[in-house]
Amino acid sequence: MPIDVIFLEPCFPANQREFVRALHAVGARVTGIGERPKSALDDDLRHWLTHYEQVRNVTNPDEVERAVRFIQSKVHVHRLEAVVEAHVMAAAQVRERCGIPGTSVQTTFLCRDKPAMKEALRAAGIPCAQSLGSDDPAEIRDFAAQVGYPLIVKPRDGAGASGTVRVTDDAGLELALRERQVGPGRGVAVEEFIEGHEGFYDTISIGGQVVHDFATHYYPNVLEAMRTRWISPQFLTTNRIDSAPGYAELKEMGQAVITALGVETSATHMEWFYGPKGLKFSEIGCRPPGVRAWDLYAAGNDFDIYREWAMAIVHGRPGQRLSRRFSAGIIALRPDRDGRITHYEGLDEVHRRFGAYMIDDFLPPPGTPTQPVEAGYMANAWMRFRHPDYDELRRLMDVVGQTVRVRANA
Repeated sequence: MPIDVIFLEPCFPANQREFVRALHAVGARVTGIGERPKSALDDDLRHWLTHYEQVRNVTNPDEVERAVRFIQSKVHVHRLEAVVEAHVMAAAQVRERCGIPGTSVQTTFLCRDKPAMKEALRAAGIPCAQSLGSDDPAEIRDFAAQVGYPLIVKPRDGAGASGTVRVTDDAGLELALRERQVGPGRGVAVEEFIEGHEGFYDTISIGGQVVHDFATHYYPNVLEAMRTRWISPQFLTTNRIDSAPGYAELKEMGQAVITALGVETSATHMEWFYGPKGLKFSEIGCRPPGVRAWDLYAAGNDFDIYREWAMAIVHGRPGQRLSRRFSAGIIALRPDRDGRITHYEGLDEVHRRFGAYMIDDFLPPPGTPTQPVEAGYMANAWMRFRHPDYDELRRLMDVVGQTVRVRANA
């Protein structure tokens, strides 16, 4: 009997098609629900999808529900999947309305609402930052007086570092509250600032148990990377997660998080800090990581990670072994100013010295408008590399950051 899976928004962003491809490859009949007209589907998506329904807004659960109920009138829907942060709550709500298995509304809420998430983690004995979610400026000021500066102010349900600011005194806090228009119905998350090295721990879990995991390190930490133009920030996934000291604690805590939040069969994304106060978890997502980190995991482990996710969803079991053969990483290359790219410096040297270790790159041609620094790691130029030795990969990528220059004019 075929397994029927609905996939939310197969067209955008670009790597959504990989999830559809993988579901089809492991034998599922895949129906897409998306915002673009059917005519926008390319030949591959038309081949992989059995059916497609267009809605105006994939984050509107009422619209998605109408489409799902129509599909249910034709076939028995076994799964409804969404892998983008902005889509996961609508998917969870529709699952529960339509009786489809998968990540619950409660789990999705805990993975999106930062203060509630941290309350649940603390209740389970999992270390994380002191936090508050509030739309009351007076309550936030009292929290600041109790916890002390620096503090982090961020959206309650934001992804990554988007909308996040570090405040170091009362004046900075007041500015952050004014800029975000905090008041009745407009709340924010306020957290203790955790000093230390930052990274993320990602899994594919089946029935609440981790079956594949990956540990990745930021250089430098995200807030600094997203605020400082001259830095060419990196993140590197290690191939030492099963052998090097320290990762056992990360693995143990990651499994505890999955249990505490009620995650069953899903990809997960967990941000962490390690510093003077030990290992603490920060953000948790019941979805894959962004910035195409999964591509690095695939390149480092000689496997098709999208197919492995699909095996978990469709068949409830893993299908491949991870080689742990390579560490892999991305380095973002920022233009020296806002404007339009004019030329690159240092590319020939990098290709000559490190071409054998390059996975791929993205180098927008001269004339391309630049994107702001805070737009993220893949907003402008970038390169991705892999190497069997993690320390050598770090050295290599540092050299790339010191060598390649992206020149722009205003």
